Amino acid sequence: MTVSRRYRLNFRDLMAQCEANYARLLPLIRALGEQDSLDLSLGAERPRTLNIRVLERAPYTTILRLEDQGLHEAMPGQRLTVRLYHDARVAEVTEASRFRRVSARYPYPNPDMHQRDEKAQWNRFLGEWLTHVSDHGRSAAPVWPAAGS
Repeated sequence: MTVSRRYRLNFRDLMAQCEANYARLLPLIRALGEQDSLDLSLGAERPRTLNIRVLERAPYTTILRLEDQGLHEAMPGQRLTVRLYHDARVAEVTEASRFRRVSARYPYPNPDMHQRDEKAQWNRFLGEWLTHVSDHGRSAAPVWPAAGS
């Protein structure tokens, strides 16, 4: 009989990922400025739009929603809610798609079939997503005013 080991969260790796995500989000926060929303165009062959929306601003925290439009109605896009802790300089995924709260660990099996390290996986995904945005994203709105405006 095989006994599964209890999952142990690797806190050091999770915090390193959250610190890296914070650093990746800083240019987007600066681009937002005082605006509450920013649209970025991703890709040329199959253009997609990433919307970054500020849900809450406080002195030490900011909550963002990052949402991309799916390629097709049968393939909905991703939606992440991310809380930035400015004093600690970390950003963590707090909600993912249809899940209202992402826990640090889950028993397995569970009703929603979350993986034991679901939170770590969502934070890694956020890092990969932000790297893609950094490499391929551009403002969806024109930077310069149209001629004659």
